[in-house]
Amino acid sequence: MAIERTTPFGGINISSEAVAQVAGEAASRCYGVVGLVSRSSLEDAVSEILKIEEYLKGVYTRKRKDTYEIDLYIVVAFGVKVTEVMSEVQKNVSYTLEKTFGIPFRKVNVYVQGIKELN
Repeated sequence: MAIERTTPFGGINISSEAVAQVAGEAASRCYGVVGLVSRSSLEDAVSEILKIEEYLKGVYTRKRKDTYEIDLYIVVAFGVKVTEVMSEVQKNVSYTLEKTFGIPFRKVNVYVQGIKELN
């Protein structure tokens, strides 16, 4: 799903890949996030941390009326407070997307698919 935006200079189409890349990188930089995982691999989620070029599998964007929503599927590090990590991911991703694309995202839903102990 592409995001369409009209400016005084013309139309802009923002691809899902671009949104996923920006959101995935913003989420990955948050303390306590091990990485993103695919929504479809619930059983193997912890072992299949997505690489940067595969963030589209772990980030889903939906259009709701005049706003957009985004879902992120992450794995967190063992020993961190999960609610704090989720809150920080929501804030950071929302801020980064709005700053980058100039479009407000109404919801940033974060789903923790697993907890991984780091060595």
